[in-house]
Amino acid sequence: MSDRIATLEQQERALVLESFTHDDAWDLGVLLREHAHGAGHAVAIDIRRPGLRLFRAALAGTTPDQDSWIDRKAAVVLRMEQSSALVDARLAADGVDPAAIGWLGAEYAVTGGSFPIRVRGVGVVAAVTASGLSSDEDHDLVVAGLRAFIASRP
Repeated sequence: MSDRIATLEQQERALVLESFTHDDAWDLGVLLREHAHGAGHAVAIDIRRPGLRLFRAALAGTTPDQDSWIDRKAAVVLRMEQSSALVDARLAADGVDPAAIGWLGAEYAVTGGSFPIRVRGVGVVAAVTASGLSSDEDHDLVVAGLRAFIASRP
């Protein structure tokens, strides 16, 4: 197993919440937006449950293309219940190109930037996604925000 896969798996084990409400989605989204804005990142941020958008922000410099990327990255997380970066790393390690074999359609983007919001004892309840930086930077932004959010909770 690659170091990258091990790191991504460890992140998913560590970043588990005790609960996640609509208010929590707002608080996490605002935290991510403030961090991205402070760093001067032109990103869009999204938190969603299947069929329900809980938070959305688009910072200056984003384009409509970020909406498409967010939808497609979040679709991977909500289907696979793993970060889009972990799905990408595992497939790459196995030499699988999902687009080439038609496994995932155009509505999926197997690339970093979306992370599952997992509640202990429940499972994945939502996806938090960023788009506008490189895939790795989008992933790192989301992970850093989720870490800070978890650390801020009582």
